[in-house]
Amino acid sequence: MRSTVLLAVGSLASCLAGVPSGDAPVYTYEIVNTYPHDEEAFTQGLAFEGGALYEGTGLYGRSSLRKVSLDSGEVVQRFDLPRRFFGEGVTVHGDRILQLTWRAHTGFVYDKANFELLREFEYTGEGWGMTHDGTRLIVSDGTSVLRFLEPETFEETGQLIVHAKGQPVTRLNELDYVQGAILANVWQTDYLARISPETGEVTAWIDLNGLLGEEDRSKHVDVLNGIAYDGVNDRLFVTGKLWPKLFEIRLVPQED
Repeated sequence: MRSTVLLAVGSLASCLAGVPSGDAPVYTYEIVNTYPHDEEAFTQGLAFEGGALYEGTGLYGRSSLRKVSLDSGEVVQRFDLPRRFFGEGVTVHGDRILQLTWRAHTGFVYDKANFELLREFEYTGEGWGMTHDGTRLIVSDGTSVLRFLEPETFEETGQLIVHAKGQPVTRLNELDYVQGAILANVWQTDYLARISPETGEVTAWIDLNGLLGEEDRSKHVDVLNGIAYDGVNDRLFVTGKLWPKLFEIRLVPQED
């Protein structure tokens, strides 16, 4: 969230509570496919449903909800948020799309088919990332705490403290729910954390260092952010804020 540069390696280790240190496995990646991505999109949320990407973008005056063609990167449907809102995480829940905002304590519910704004809802704290496990919404706020919300009333029903080696893992940002685990971007790093939804323990780290090549790192490219999972075809997609590309990746165990 919020424009920044990547942390130095020394700061990275402390941010990630000592990762990678052997307590949880570390994965790297293979690039399976590369797709175009709107380099003006400040990606805050990403989801895959029914063959299409749904993307939430941020920045005041530029925030939007989008339906995007995976193959072409073309925006085929769009809703622009009022200028006072900084858009954040999105998730597709049934026939609705839900979207958070950063500091306004306001979320939006849209009709998935036509992007009609159906209602607004309120929540406490900042809004960063959002996903769901089929029964509960899962939201992040930039801390080590993930909150569970009831998807109809948006009442908070529980919290989960994310930790590794007994230390909290902070700066949790964009989220997706993948094969029974929560994947989270760790803001200002090239790492994803795979998190147990029962215990909050980080069960694996995914190192995406070098995913976007130097030839694509223009002056305005920002941090890694955006996870989407195609459960039908078992495909994992990642991108970043203002990145010109979106990647389908396969996870590979890191060699010692």
